[in-house]
Amino acid sequence: MNDHHESNAEVLPAAQPNPVSPMKANAPALKSAGRPRANQANRHSRRWLPWMGLVLLLALIVAGFWPRPVLVELATIQVGKLQSTVTEEGKTRVKQRYLVTAPLASRLRRIALDPGDKVKAGETVVAEIEPLPPALLDARSRSLAEARRDAAIQNLERARAAHRFATSELERFKKLFAEQTVSIQELEVMKWRDESAMRDEGAAESELREAEATLAAFTNPAPAGDITEVKAPASGRVLRVPDQSARVVSAGQTLLEIGDPTDLEVVIDVLSRDGARIGPGTRIELEHWGGEVPLQARVRHVEPAAFTKVSALGVEEQRVNVIADLVTPPEQRRSLGDQFRVEARIVMWEADQVTKVASGALFRRGQDWATFVVTEGRAHLRTIKVGHASNSEMEILAGLKPGDAVILHPGDRVRDGQRVKPVEI
Repeated sequence: MNDHHESNAEVLPAAQPNPVSPMKANAPALKSAGRPRANQANRHSRRWLPWMGLVLLLALIVAGFWPRPVLVELATIQVGKLQSTVTEEGKTRVKQRYLVTAPLASRLRRIALDPGDKVKAGETVVAEIEPLPPALLDARSRSLAEARRDAAIQNLERARAAHRFATSELERFKKLFAEQTVSIQELEVMKWRDESAMRDEGAAESELREAEATLAAFTNPAPAGDITEVKAPASGRVLRVPDQSARVVSAGQTLLEIGDPTDLEVVIDVLSRDGARIGPGTRIELEHWGGEVPLQARVRHVEPAAFTKVSALGVEEQRVNVIADLVTPPEQRRSLGDQFRVEARIVMWEADQVTKVASGALFRRGQDWATFVVTEGRAHLRTIKVGHASNSEMEILAGLKPGDAVILHPGDRVRDGQRVKPVEI
């Protein structure tokens, strides 16, 4: 046994020293010593990861449901000029308008005047008329006209013969009356017969002249130079010519209109309830008439009778015309003419130093007016008292002071005490 062990010891080589540095020789020992600590730290961190994720999730949920400030537009209470107005459409018209009409049925020559031409009263010839041409007659109508003429001639001859006989009888009775052969009554009867015969002769002559004129009108045309001139009844300008062509016109038919376009007035139809509050002298501003500067006008009177007008929505309204005079000089409104459309702002009330706020910041709360006032980043509901109002602003009588900031168009998204954040308009 010992020999065997010894032989084995001789066969195995002797251990050779490893030329490795002491640090490398100790590295496996160090690794084996630090591995348990690292594993323990990893297990510790993995245990806290679910809790950290839960905390982060809760933080996100809280941040999502945390109330944020509402973005709002603000307006500031100011002091300035305020007007309470009624805005309606109107149109201009010439105060004194003259209609030139045909004096009788005639043939009108072509009118040479155009709208805008100047005319002078009693001098400018605005139209020329001439007699109507004769109507055409057929053979039957001509025969009837000639027959009426012949009958009129015969009637005249009989009337003249009767008049001559009555005159001779009257002379004879005068002689007999002078001889006291006939009575005064018989003489008066003969005088009456003579006068009656004379009237019958005159009527027969008129009948003959009428029959001859009728026949001559159909056979002999009127002379070409028989023209009647129609002159301007007033000075001004031609406003309108319905038809410049030559034509046959009837008596009273309009030929043209004349007026002074610098002497204008404005007709504005308003609701009858507004017309009842408008009085003479009320100031009016005319806008959208074609110029850059509004025109000034004053109410002359309100017509006493209203009329029914259907609005664009199909609603029947009682309206009344307000007549106003233009105050702006004609030199500043040369382009304005007759029947021009204007937009009239009738000033019902105005003041220079008024505490006012934009109408969009106010809303109804029961029977009162209210608004949201912004203080230290929060909206506070406040009841106010208002006065006059314009189209975009309202007068503040109580509840607000100049410099206060209010929310425009709050709607349902703003509540009392809610945090708000102003945005730039």
